[in-house]
Amino acid sequence: MFEIVKDFEKRIADYYNAPFAVATDSCTHALELALLYDKSNFNISKAEITIPTRTYISVPFTLMKLNIPFAFINVDWQEYYFLGGTRIIDAAVLFEPNTYIDGQLMCLSFQFKKMLNLGRGGAILCSTQQEYDIFKRMAYDGREDSKPWAEQNIKTIGYHYYMTPETAQLGIEKLKTATPNKRWTSIDYPYLPDMEVFKDVL
Repeated sequence: MFEIVKDFEKRIADYYNAPFAVATDSCTHALELALLYDKSNFNISKAEITIPTRTYISVPFTLMKLNIPFAFINVDWQEYYFLGGTRIIDAAVLFEPNTYIDGQLMCLSFQFKKMLNLGRGGAILCSTQQEYDIFKRMAYDGREDSKPWAEQNIKTIGYHYYMTPETAQLGIEKLKTATPNKRWTSIDYPYLPDMEVFKDVL
């Protein structure tokens, strides 16, 4: 059943020229998994992450959820940006072939407003087989998709963030005709520090 998801992942990896892609149910959850992975492996180099003042609201919410300190910075960006102090890239609005940056964790979105519109969905582009295997288990409740979970000795915590086969099938079909048609920039987003929920964030 999940072979169709692996097929979609391979096609997405090929499109962006990345070694691997792990499909998720949203870009927000892709970012969360990337942060959790790099936090546990000491790949986040700063005590405080920086993010643009203009981005999607779930980015700071995810950092707050994970109790990761962050600060807003005024920065203009186009199509993607780094979470400052990390190798994690919010590439939710990037849909261009051959744009993977080697060694980074690039998080994609297939939400209904995006150029590859699947209604909902996301992915993590990564460099190694080890990262791929770990992210696959993290996104699928800590288990493998090859056999029923009750027959597995699950060794690590996981999350219910996987892409369904139905969404993957839709992605395979839409990827055949999807084309870049917009260059998103920071100006497409509101100024988040003005919102009351972020009044205590410097």
